[in-house]
Amino acid sequence: MDRVVKLASQKAVVIFSKSSCCMCHAIKRLFYEQGVSPMVHELDDDSRGREMEWALMRLGCSPAVPAVFIGGKFVGSANTVMTLQLNGSLKRMLKEAGALWL
Repeated sequence: MDRVVKLASQKAVVIFSKSSCCMCHAIKRLFYEQGVSPMVHELDDDSRGREMEWALMRLGCSPAVPAVFIGGKFVGSANTVMTLQLNGSLKRMLKEAGALWL
């Protein structure tokens, strides 16, 4: 759990992902298209990925990926991020975290 929290606070937007996950790809693309450059951790490429996956589930992320952190705080997975995007809250959160300037 400590490793997840440490990694999640290294940049304004951090996404824990798996390279084979289509929803992970969609969420990463959503951020890239808004001009945000998130730090992405591909759990299937990390030797401690399984351990981090369990830690994400303990934080309440189900399924474990994609798990999005903004400003070091756990936001949620794909459903939550898409809801925030649709209601306009995501852009505000990104600006407050310093991930988006416009």
